Amino acid sequence: MEKMCNVLVVSRSGYYKWIQEKAIANNYQKRRRALLARITWLFMDSHRRYGSPKITKLLRQEGWTVSERLVGKLMNENGLRSCVSKKFRVTTTDSNHDQPIAPNVLNQNFKTTAPNKIWVTDITYVPCREGRLYLASVLDLYTRKIVGWKLADRMTTDLVLAALEQAYETHKPPEGLIHHSDRGSQYASEEYRTKLKQYHMKASMSRKGNCYDNACIESFHSVLKKEFIYCTKFRTKAQAQQEMFEYIELFYNRKRIHGSLGYVSPLRFEALYYSNIS
Repeated sequence: MEKMCNVLVVSRSGYYKWIQEKAIANNYQKRRRALLARITWLFMDSHRRYGSPKITKLLRQEGWTVSERLVGKLMNENGLRSCVSKKFRVTTTDSNHDQPIAPNVLNQNFKTTAPNKIWVTDITYVPCREGRLYLASVLDLYTRKIVGWKLADRMTTDLVLAALEQAYETHKPPEGLIHHSDRGSQYASEEYRTKLKQYHMKASMSRKGNCYDNACIESFHSVLKKEFIYCTKFRTKAQAQQEMFEYIELFYNRKRIHGSLGYVSPLRFEALYYSNIS
């Protein structure tokens, strides 16, 4: 070592410093490669839906010390870009009817203390080459879980009834649950009001033209469009049905982390609630 340093005309301390810096650089590159591999896996596991904020949260949950800026930089450098929504809107609320309107019991109070106390529901449009479709969703306000949903080619009372019946049969909520919707003719219909009474649910409806009164289900449908509907071309209704099931039941409810839930999935948040009270 001493002879080599003399030949190269470098000091021994300089040589050891160079060796140390090289080792640090190698470790840095190894960490970057490992980090990029994990980012790529998380990105693909989310079906290309997660951007740098959510991937950073997941990495930190796994023990990585990493900034959102670095994650975003690595994603940009490697072409890992999440799906971006397109602006498209179809009116799905027909409030021009003479059916009874329930009072706005919820009144934008979106905080609740347990599952199955407040459900919010709405309809959204789903484009399909074989013919347009409509999705009726029922969301639990505490867990943000979709507790019931139905996809059909007509925006009828039967559509929203099917979503409600699925939610009720699956979760059997206690009496007194607040059921909030917009003023659409489907929700104000006699058949729907009768079903709510049968289930001992308390009806609540938004003020006319005020989307903020039903903001949570509006937010879900916005996420659905951004992450799924506008990133997918549905050629047939059968394809739309199958892929909607996979998104809602297998991804959104079970896997998708939610900022308001402490970055866990709705089902995980629900499980934590029941484990804490048992």
